Amino acid sequence: MKLTLRVWRQKNADADGTMSTYEVDGISPDMSFLEMLDTLNEELILKGEDPVAFDHDCREGICGACSLVINGDAHGPERTTTCQLHMRSFKDGDTIDIEPWRAAAFPVIKDLVVDRSAFDRIIQAGGYITAPTGAAPEAHATPVPKPDADFAFEHAECIGCGACVAACPNGAAMLFTSAKVNHLNVLPQGAPERETRVLDMVAQMDEEGFGGCTLAGECATACPKGIPLMSITSMNKEWLRATRKAAKR
Repeated sequence: MKLTLRVWRQKNADADGTMSTYEVDGISPDMSFLEMLDTLNEELILKGEDPVAFDHDCREGICGACSLVINGDAHGPERTTTCQLHMRSFKDGDTIDIEPWRAAAFPVIKDLVVDRSAFDRIIQAGGYITAPTGAAPEAHATPVPKPDADFAFEHAECIGCGACVAACPNGAAMLFTSAKVNHLNVLPQGAPERETRVLDMVAQMDEEGFGGCTLAGECATACPKGIPLMSITSMNKEWLRATRKAAKR
């Protein structure tokens, strides 16, 4: 395959960025999108040019590091992570636009790499449980109803990639935050921090400068792990419950 790549290049956070055009040839349809970028970078290095900076780690669709907007879509044309997107999703001769996440809370560091530490601070605000030290408790000592376990596992699948933010017209982080709140709040282990968790995490989310949610639904459409839009509704109910409880104290 021969492709034309239009790639966002930005030297650093303070520099102006621009789209640069590159031609790559000999791309196998079986390559992953990141392998294709590796091929481009090998050619740039041989020419003495600066390679394109992009995030990656596990390349197995688990870590969420590979965050790119491809032809206007978060993670590209398939509902998967960029590292699991293969070049057979494109045609020979295609022109592909490759950009970083676009959100005020995700400033560009270099080229396609953005700073997503805002997500880390949201989790630090309440994404934990109180657990006694000592030996591990018996696994069956705390029964969890299957619907609750299924609900928790569904939300625990969030890998924090940020596709929800990149796809949202408002740059909101509600789907991410709701996934992190819901998967702990429904379990008995998360009960001690149930109220403070949702209040603190939502407050931190707002402090980070993410946009407001208007339930456009683009977040759930772009999510590679299928976190449902109703997750936001569940978190809103938790937030109202915690707010009313706090007001009575």
